[in-house]
Amino acid sequence: MQQDTRNLLLAMALSLLVILGWNHFYGAPKIHEARQTTAQLQQMEAANPNPAAAPGLAPVAQAQSRAEALAQSRRVAIDTPSLFGSIALKGARLDDLSLRDYRETTDPKSPNIVLLSPAGAPDAYFVDFHYVAQAGETLKLPGSETLWTAEGDKLTPSTPLTLNFDNGSGLLFKRKISVDDHYLFTVTDTIENRGKAAVSFFPDASVTRQGEPKTSGYSVLHEGFIGVIGADQPSTELTYKAISKETNNAKVLPTDSYATGGWLGFTDKYWATAVIPDASEKYKGWFREFPGAQPQYQSDAFGEAKTLAPGAQMVLSTRLFAGAKKSNLLEYYEKQQGVTKLDLLIDWGYFFFITRPMFWLLETLYKLFGNFGVAIIAITLIVKGLFFPLANRSYLSMARMKEVQPKIKALQELYPDDKMKQQQEMMELYKREKINPVSGCLPMVIQIPVFFSLYKVLFVAIEMRQAPFFGWVKDLSAPDPTNVFNLFGLLPFDPTAMPAFGHLLHLGVWPLIMGVSMWVQMKMNPEPTDPVQKTMFAWMPVIFTFMLGSFPAGLVIYWTWNNVLSVAQQALIMKQAGVKVELFDNLRKTFSR
Repeated sequence: MQQDTRNLLLAMALSLLVILGWNHFYGAPKIHEARQTTAQLQQMEAANPNPAAAPGLAPVAQAQSRAEALAQSRRVAIDTPSLFGSIALKGARLDDLSLRDYRETTDPKSPNIVLLSPAGAPDAYFVDFHYVAQAGETLKLPGSETLWTAEGDKLTPSTPLTLNFDNGSGLLFKRKISVDDHYLFTVTDTIENRGKAAVSFFPDASVTRQGEPKTSGYSVLHEGFIGVIGADQPSTELTYKAISKETNNAKVLPTDSYATGGWLGFTDKYWATAVIPDASEKYKGWFREFPGAQPQYQSDAFGEAKTLAPGAQMVLSTRLFAGAKKSNLLEYYEKQQGVTKLDLLIDWGYFFFITRPMFWLLETLYKLFGNFGVAIIAITLIVKGLFFPLANRSYLSMARMKEVQPKIKALQELYPDDKMKQQQEMMELYKREKINPVSGCLPMVIQIPVFFSLYKVLFVAIEMRQAPFFGWVKDLSAPDPTNVFNLFGLLPFDPTAMPAFGHLLHLGVWPLIMGVSMWVQMKMNPEPTDPVQKTMFAWMPVIFTFMLGSFPAGLVIYWTWNNVLSVAQQALIMKQAGVKVELFDNLRKTFSR
């Protein structure tokens, strides 16, 4: 029995260690690519030597409300099945965008999610499509202060918007902005040179955030700069804090040439904004920070220099993704619209080969049952079914371990002072009885990859956001909203908001049910004789209850249901093997004490 409890203890300790370290070590940032040289940065800065007047980056306006900031420019409305907002005619800036299908809380009357906001407003976040003159030239080109004229008063999927700008020196700009039913904008500029001399300039598309954005703060998830700079390149990820460690607070990719294909921008937990250059045009991706009391962050697709001869015209096109990171929609844009690797906006993690199939299975079961919570329960059954033969052998081996406990005890009495001899004789005993002494770990160990993948899916997939179960669980991706420390809502305060240790007080109904199920599972076996092991086993359900209390409710439901199935399966195997089920005796002893 000592070896059996040691195996189970090892399994529990392994699980505890992995779960505790999960948020700290999983999803650690990829090793940064080599820093680009100062000379390369200076080469790009030469095209725009004044960072404060960088294209797309307006000086920080005085703090004002969002409504006041919106009123600083005439606007054209945006109205689609998925989005609403407006485009500022000053700068032709896309800086007012809300998501029609997503709200801040589970209350259907709560405000819609605001994605983009104008400069000077709280959490300012906007997109520009501008042009930069060659170094030393004073060519008047569209910038953040340019006033465009509009043909039409609304942008819809069926009615594109046309904007016009005449620089007064022979350059005419006609901009056509279109949008689909979801989150993809297309900006097509037709530029005509009616002057007498050729002109040269750089096209630049940028996404800007004023002030350091709020992030969820979990290492399991990347939030910040992101891009696939070149169709054949992996994704590049950089946090807001990490950009300050780069040379001149900027990272330029590629470092030695121009890229074609790909995209870049910013990603949040569920939302993203990404500029998508024309796949035939060359550009450099530029991630940069402009330090200050209110730091500003910018992702640029800085195009190769263009020259337009007198009497000629050119057409340049750029696309923009701005919206919710829905997996099937990103895959559609990648396969049908040719947007390379746009699905990498979702941080599936290093174990994507597990998390993505898990998401597919969850979504498939959701379509069948209409409830993600029921889908999670079904996944638990499927996993149990897949590993049923392995678990059976494991539980059968554990049952045989109980049968040979008298022989093991006899060996310990025969060689009380020779631990090595004890171990040798015990291993021989295991061989004769065909017992695998580590089999007790397998039922727990095989759950770890499933646990991790489900945790990741619940954490990053927007499809799981605010997905209800039954009763009080309105969001499977959030912790159980009830709490035993305020008597499940009877006392008017939030224990988790308490300073210092409030984060440890997420203890709702489902975590309590999970703790009880784990306690019952441990009572399936005799109590260890070793006092240290006995104490650890007694406290293990309590530790796990508090630890999983702040985890997504969907994960706690999975763990609870898995415990219940494990108890039933172990009892069945032990009964078939003719081994006594210790559960009821252990429960009787516990309550009799």
